[in-house]
Amino acid sequence: MVNNLPPTNLLNRYIQASPNKAQTQKTPPKHTRASIFYINDLHGKMTNMERLYAISKQFDYFTPSYEMDKLKLASGDIILGENYLANKVAHNFMNWSGFSATALGNHEMDVIPTKMSELTKDAKYKILGANVTVDKGTPMDGKITKSFVEEHNGNKYGIIGIAPSDVLDRVKHNKSVEEMHVSDLESTIQSVQEEIDKFKAQGINKVILLSHSGYDNDKRIAAETSGLDVILGGHSHNILENVKDGVNLLTSKDGEPVIITQAGKDGEKFGVLNLEFDENGIITKVQNNLSTTREFRRILPIKYSVEGILGKPEILGEIKSVPPVPKNRLISDNPNVSIIVDAMKEEFDADIALLNSGNIRGNFDVGTVDSRLISDITPFKNKMVIANVSEKELVDAIKVGTKSFVNKGNKPGIFYVSGLKYTVNTNGELIDLKFIDKQNVEHEIDVNNPSSEKFYKIAMDDFTATGGDGYFSKRNPNFIDKIFDFDKDQLACDYIKKRQSPIEIKDEKRITVIDANTGKQV
Repeated sequence: MVNNLPPTNLLNRYIQASPNKAQTQKTPPKHTRASIFYINDLHGKMTNMERLYAISKQFDYFTPSYEMDKLKLASGDIILGENYLANKVAHNFMNWSGFSATALGNHEMDVIPTKMSELTKDAKYKILGANVTVDKGTPMDGKITKSFVEEHNGNKYGIIGIAPSDVLDRVKHNKSVEEMHVSDLESTIQSVQEEIDKFKAQGINKVILLSHSGYDNDKRIAAETSGLDVILGGHSHNILENVKDGVNLLTSKDGEPVIITQAGKDGEKFGVLNLEFDENGIITKVQNNLSTTREFRRILPIKYSVEGILGKPEILGEIKSVPPVPKNRLISDNPNVSIIVDAMKEEFDADIALLNSGNIRGNFDVGTVDSRLISDITPFKNKMVIANVSEKELVDAIKVGTKSFVNKGNKPGIFYVSGLKYTVNTNGELIDLKFIDKQNVEHEIDVNNPSSEKFYKIAMDDFTATGGDGYFSKRNPNFIDKIFDFDKDQLACDYIKKRQSPIEIKDEKRITVIDANTGKQV
């Protein structure tokens, strides 16, 4: 039976909840105590990395390591997009903070293999993917490890990692998906068990899985394997606080407890998982603490180190007012994004701009706007595209987004727009769509019978244009007119500098959501 210790909410309370020295002396020597500092899905959020670095150093000083085994582990998607310097910050953050391993996430596979190999050549951490095969002779050959053993105070922990089986739907087509191949879920579960069995053969009975497979898959892995103790999860962006039976305290195939964790997304939260194992490697006590990253300050040394890589941010202007941030960015209108999509449309003199809501990972605040803030709001570093898209293709793509209201996890998210207005109901049905021309005249588009002969000049990024998240079905679409070697953050910076400050961000009701049952606006 697992003793679920009371949760604590802040790292600086952690030591109060941990057994004190007197309690440690009463603990049978054959029992093992461990504490795991864990993160997942940071998505390149550099300001949160700066905070997490400081937090990780606090973790180092709480409870001497000779009294408790202390591990630092990540579950993938630490980096994001193709920008080499931004990814170098994330890579250095992992080194500086002392993480020993991360799972291979889909966003690690955003990076083409030659760049990823160069980026990680001095990595002090391992990249794990037990369900990944890499073509021989390619740049990442030999760079992905299935598992490894981490030892503290004579106690050995088997650490395994897995990449997401749905990676082809989550990564734009590039060399990474041509040269690195991720197994389906059934084969992944088998691979995890094989690694566990290897540890068993070595007498290692404390096993941790770094999983970038998503919460539902993690529950299956917990139930269909034997010998696994902890799954540090990611990919689905769940917040799994404390320990709840049947939610993140499950039973393995051989009847032993398995703990699943996950700390949301964008580095907004981090976790500390405290465990006690008996002599057979079975968890007897557990405490899972999630805390909010922004409750901790960025410290100057790491801030200067980041600026040493990126350079100092450029001051762009001032924000006078901004509407509230929506609770769920994936399925809500978000006036914070208007500046960015308007920049895409106007800088390219396009008819329409489309930006998938999953691309947005922050918001504007009243006060000074600099280039680092823009990168934090839209951290994906893709390439901008101008495309000549038919009305039918446009409507079909928007409908893929509106289905997010009824899709699991609200994925992939609705489109934020410039040059359009639309109405959707909570059943995910597109009710109406209007094109707004450059004279600000609205034109109704028939969402049930859109034209295949009418075309619009649309600005978007290459992730969206080449089938990312399934908005457009083709990996190599014929509608792309031109690809640019920069992303939307550069457009937004140029656009803001041209505008008169201070800027008022207003709610223009570009997207209206109707309750499908009442017919009232949500």
